[in-house]
Amino acid sequence: MNKNKKIRKVVISGPESSGKSILTKELADCFKTIYYPEFARTYIGNLNRKYTFNDVVAIAEHQINEFNSAELKNANKFIFYDTGLIITKIWFEYVFNEVPNFLLKALSEIKIDCYLLCYPDIPWEADNVRENGGIIRVELFEKYKQEIENSGNNYFIIRNKGKQRFLYAKEYLSSAYCL
Repeated sequence: MNKNKKIRKVVISGPESSGKSILTKELADCFKTIYYPEFARTYIGNLNRKYTFNDVVAIAEHQINEFNSAELKNANKFIFYDTGLIITKIWFEYVFNEVPNFLLKALSEIKIDCYLLCYPDIPWEADNVRENGGIIRVELFEKYKQEIENSGNNYFIIRNKGKQRFLYAKEYLSSAYCL
């Protein structure tokens, strides 16, 4: 797919139950490219116990590997990532009050072209993995936003419901990258 054009790495970020996974897949389908689904959801969902610090370390290591070994040759204009290292960093801070140095190093080294930051303006849907509903979603959104701003990365806030969310993101990416 890649015709010697720059492939943009786009991370879809935001609080739990803010439409990240659906938006990631819709954008990858629209732009006929690859995406990386949220690994943490699968990993935590397969545990038969409460997750630990070391589980989140394993998740962070997997995410770093995905960013470092992205299949650029199979991508078309973009590669989309459902969540990313900023969410993992905040997760470490929020739950364990500690962030491993290897994660901080990776955050400073891995180049992301754009974050699409999903605002939690869609209804919360509880499941066996989600744990941060209610007002915490807005608090986490603000933490993610602040972290992205502190990193100097480009970002765009995604709002609205249903198909409007997808159209909003598609329009932004198309105009921002002159497609």
